[in-house]
Amino acid sequence: MNSPATPQSWEQRADEYSLYGFTDLPSVAQRGTVVVTHGEGPYIVDVHGKRYLDANSGLWNMVAGFDHRGLIEAAKAQYERFPGYHSFFGRMSDQTVMLSEKLVEVSPFSRGKVFYTNSGSEANDTMVKMLWFLHRAEGNPNRRKILTRWNAYHGVTAVSASMTGKPYNEVFGLPLPGFIHLGCPHYWRFGEAGETEEQFVARLARELEEVILREGADTIAGFFAEPVMGAGGVIPPAKGYFQAIQPILKKHGIPFISDEVICGFGRTGSTWGCETYGFVPDAIISSKNLTAGFFPMGAVILGPELSDRLDAAIAPIEEFPHGFTASGHPVGCAIARKAIDVVMNEGLAQNVIDKAPRMEAGLRAIMDRHENIGELRGIGYMWALEAVRDKATKTPFDSSLSVSERIANASTDEGLICRPLGQAIVLCPPFILTDAQMDEMLEKLDRALTKVFAEVA
Repeated sequence: MNSPATPQSWEQRADEYSLYGFTDLPSVAQRGTVVVTHGEGPYIVDVHGKRYLDANSGLWNMVAGFDHRGLIEAAKAQYERFPGYHSFFGRMSDQTVMLSEKLVEVSPFSRGKVFYTNSGSEANDTMVKMLWFLHRAEGNPNRRKILTRWNAYHGVTAVSASMTGKPYNEVFGLPLPGFIHLGCPHYWRFGEAGETEEQFVARLARELEEVILREGADTIAGFFAEPVMGAGGVIPPAKGYFQAIQPILKKHGIPFISDEVICGFGRTGSTWGCETYGFVPDAIISSKNLTAGFFPMGAVILGPELSDRLDAAIAPIEEFPHGFTASGHPVGCAIARKAIDVVMNEGLAQNVIDKAPRMEAGLRAIMDRHENIGELRGIGYMWALEAVRDKATKTPFDSSLSVSERIANASTDEGLICRPLGQAIVLCPPFILTDAQMDEMLEKLDRALTKVFAEVA
């Protein structure tokens, strides 16, 4: 045990007692952990007093910044009034009731019902259980297979990780049987030579139809998709993608669930990503921006058809045997109600609409200056720059160079937090960003790219 006479640094203490998730451990070993004490607007401050502009919004979610007084006061007021409860046994807080009303009101659905979880992972997991439950109750117990896409991210529970189409889940022996991954709708990377974007979409639609026919529609419980793939590297769908696949799903009676954990509440420039891309799903998965990151919460928002079918499935056994201790937590619900108001009525959503073109133009100028940026992709306030060794052939850098990690580290040295994903660097800043702060973000990223490309190109 360490004695008071031999104090350790914050970085050493973090390393000795904490287990890191989704962290490049060689970087931590070389550079140490950034231990943060507080935030100021879109900035975080570490134990040494260094300020960083967090262009990752925490983890996509701190859209109102790190010290929004209205959200803090909403949390304090609810803690004083009623600090905690559940949503079991026919009891729930008034805040829970009011949030459910609000979520259905702002959803694309004419009516619906809401079920609460503690995270997006749990919400996706819950949605799968709902589908299994209702299909079984309807006399279709074999409808258990779940369709998602390669490079999609849906969470880290055993079920939601099985939905996630990322190779790192192989270390857990995942995916579980019955989770099927379709092609990734990233035209720049996966379009074939001479294939137009329209032809690419048609190929993905054919693949979906072929998989359904091969597996049997009567074995498929549902299809899950992010409007924009977030942790896959900010991948917007190819043009017309959702319009091509939704009719196929409808024809075969397969529910379509829009995973809006990242896209929901303004990130794409609309309240929901499905609105941005012109489709109405059967259910929505929400988290992250739901509480602007001020409380861990997720929600399953069911549209009218799934609400009715789930109610009918529940009726014979008189309960839905699922839930979490903190489902519909009154403090979380009070914060979420305030967060929705802040985003939609205090100018944050409008800020994304107004400033997204400026952000895109700034990033495009950076791309034009660097021959090792192969693609700029994104929408609203979520963008990625893809690093390549050769732009003409789209040849990536050797993975041993850890290029995106090096760019993220160089950015951190500049006082900018951004995220490496594959060989891309991702920017998803808080919605409160001013023009000056956006310029700061772009300038610091540009310097980091210049430094790293000089080392590896």
